[in-house]
Amino acid sequence: MGIMVIVGYRPKPGQEAALLAEVRAHVPTLRAEGLATDRPALAMRAADGTIIEVFEWLSREAIEKAHCNPAVQEMWERFGACCDYVPVAALEEAQQLFSEFTPVRTEPPFPAAGSSPRP
Repeated sequence: MGIMVIVGYRPKPGQEAALLAEVRAHVPTLRAEGLATDRPALAMRAADGTIIEVFEWLSREAIEKAHCNPAVQEMWERFGACCDYVPVAALEEAQQLFSEFTPVRTEPPFPAAGSSPRP
């Protein structure tokens, strides 16, 4: 049975586009490495710009394998360069019974550059 996770990525100053690119590649990379399920991942944006991602690991073993996987390690280094990880509970929206976020498209077609300030 898979393991659902929720993670928050707060972009470092000027790194919003780089973070969005990493989020869009994240789950496909995990799937290519045999670590995530085919369940569709969700991404959303908080009012402060933090991106929240919900996805499913294949298993607890897959999570452990990710920590030794060179492709995943390289990806996590790129994430670390463009964001800080934050607990979802630290977001203002998480204090509400029904937390509201703005959807973020993680699969094509992507919004055209400049068509929306926050795709």
